[in-house]
Amino acid sequence: MLDFWASWCGPCRKENPHVVAAYNTFKDKGFTVFGVSLDRDSQKEAWIKAIKDDGLDQWTHVSDLKFWSNEAALKYGVTGIPQNYLIDPSGKIIAKNLRGEQLHKTLEALLK
Repeated sequence: MLDFWASWCGPCRKENPHVVAAYNTFKDKGFTVFGVSLDRDSQKEAWIKAIKDDGLDQWTHVSDLKFWSNEAALKYGVTGIPQNYLIDPSGKIIAKNLRGEQLHKTLEALLK
């Protein structure tokens, strides 16, 4: 799952426990998360702290610290966060903006 978020984003931080729970449940079935932060350069320390505080340090995180001009966010047309894309092993987007229980149920159906 490609997960766009930021340390300053309240809804993102509220969603993070659901992402962690999904990761812990399905990581042994091939599910992983790639986090892309839309933080600014001045928020680098807050971003790193949020990763640790929210238990997101189990998967890879990147950020160019360019806020809404983040290269990946521009490529994917991200205009709001949290936003995520569930990508199959071939690279095809198979779902997007899965949150909470919906994320868990979708993964459960796909990774039987």
